[in-house]
Amino acid sequence: MRVKINSVHFKTDKKLDEFISEKMDKLLNLHDNITGSEVTLRVDNTDEPANKIAEIRLMVPGNDLFARKQSKSFEEATDTAVEALRRQLAKHKEKQRGE
Repeated sequence: MRVKINSVHFKTDKKLDEFISEKMDKLLNLHDNITGSEVTLRVDNTDEPANKIAEIRLMVPGNDLFARKQSKSFEEATDTAVEALRRQLAKHKEKQRGE
């Protein structure tokens, strides 16, 4: 699966890129028709410590799935966004079976 990582106004390090790619690859185990994904990382301009945002768009035939999570670190935000996508993929699979 192609994973495109966009970071807004900063450069990600190799460790963060690998972490994100690893998490995204685990989603392939749930659904084999994933054609690609786009991960956008940005820092919210607030005084709160939880100002890291991860937005993930997952391309699957039919609909694209999307999750946006905010947390103290990009790893934590990515982790919770992937978990939300995992639930969405399960629902998407159920709908496909039901049709």
